[in-house]
Amino acid sequence: MTDHAATLNEQLQRLRTAQANDPLVAWPLRAARLQALRTMLQAHRVELAAAINADFGQRPTEETDLLEVFPSLSAIRHALRHGRHWMKPRRKLADLLFLPARTELRPQPLGVVGIIVPWNYPLYLAVGPLVDALVAGNRVMVKMSEHTPRFSAYFATLAAQYFQADEVLVVTGEADVAAAFSALPFDHLLFTGSTAVGRHVMRAAAANLTPVTLELGGKSPAIIGPGARFEHAVERIIFGKLVNAGQTCIAPDYVLLPRARLADFVEAATRATARMYPQLAQHAQYASIVSDLQYQRLVALRENALAAGARLHPLGDAAEDPARRLLPPQLLTEVGDDMAVMREEIFGPLLPLVPYDTLDEAIAHVRARPHPLALYLFEHDQGRIDAVLARTQAGGVSVNDTLYHIAQHGLPFGGVGASGMGGYHGEAGFRTFSHLKPVFRQARFNGAGLLNPPYGARFRRMLKLLLQRG
Repeated sequence: MTDHAATLNEQLQRLRTAQANDPLVAWPLRAARLQALRTMLQAHRVELAAAINADFGQRPTEETDLLEVFPSLSAIRHALRHGRHWMKPRRKLADLLFLPARTELRPQPLGVVGIIVPWNYPLYLAVGPLVDALVAGNRVMVKMSEHTPRFSAYFATLAAQYFQADEVLVVTGEADVAAAFSALPFDHLLFTGSTAVGRHVMRAAAANLTPVTLELGGKSPAIIGPGARFEHAVERIIFGKLVNAGQTCIAPDYVLLPRARLADFVEAATRATARMYPQLAQHAQYASIVSDLQYQRLVALRENALAAGARLHPLGDAAEDPARRLLPPQLLTEVGDDMAVMREEIFGPLLPLVPYDTLDEAIAHVRARPHPLALYLFEHDQGRIDAVLARTQAGGVSVNDTLYHIAQHGLPFGGVGASGMGGYHGEAGFRTFSHLKPVFRQARFNGAGLLNPPYGARFRRMLKLLLQRG
């Protein structure tokens, strides 16, 4: 066992011992932990945003507040409002043939939950699953991303101030620490990140039969239907693509649109970008690419596409600045399936446009590829909306907007197939991090003894009745 693995295992055992001493965790303590998390975010919001900004080189405070702080606080508020109700056993009568027995589902904490946090939204993607794990009554270990070292270190310091080490423990470190972390025998492990790394995490968890929730990515399409409000569709796609400079797991990855509207999209997208980022050249409210490695990867995707025959359409006249990792938004047309930009998740401000002649052709395009984490449909004809929803698979869908399905506490967030498994948020998160223990309560006076051996004529009559009713 490596030093990292030994240390992490000792820390896990301390949390496991603490959980064993209080396995159910009463609502007042769960609420107190959520309130402590809320206080931590509110008291240090500015410093947390500054740390993220420092890691990115430029991350607008407004985006951090909107896309990370607000949904984190909203999730806490929702959990505090509903958590006590979620904890209550669900009681009902047993099936007809077993009356007067009763049944119940009794939610219990799983124990110790592990959370592996990505770099793109390091605050929200730490706090969101942490809220769900805490409201379900678990102890939690969190592994922060090594690609946002300033934020990760600061978040770990704050967590140590607001929580006992046997309640919430935040771990930092490089990829070797993450590998050791994913191999720990958690009661549940949630990973958010790339599909490639997700495979390694799932392989490590399988050695311990640790159940996993994988929030991955993939190529999330935006479909502009024939009945869409076109200008609105373009604006919302550009918004969803350019917040955090496209470094969003559910950002629109490419656009399927009627062939005759290609030029219209380029023009409308140029106007929308100018409205939303009038100071883009000055780098005022447009995020940097997080690292030189990611910047170079995006440039390589673009150059590969151009070399293979794609056309580039810059959205504005802002110049690229490798020193600041500023990559202005750019559209790509005449793209082909053999291009890397159409095979790999882009995770940046490049947006391919893929024309179609019929909506059926667009649906077939989506169906022929791995299931995406998100799908965006712009259309006002209900028949067409129903056709797309029925005939495609995606982790989540927004109709006539982008991104905002992730912010709905009443909707689980998660992937399907290559884009992930399992889900969380709100009550779905409570259930993910709970065991809904089934309980059968036999009544004092019941007929169960009629089925006892020895198996005679009375038993055969009862069995015949059961089989007929079955």
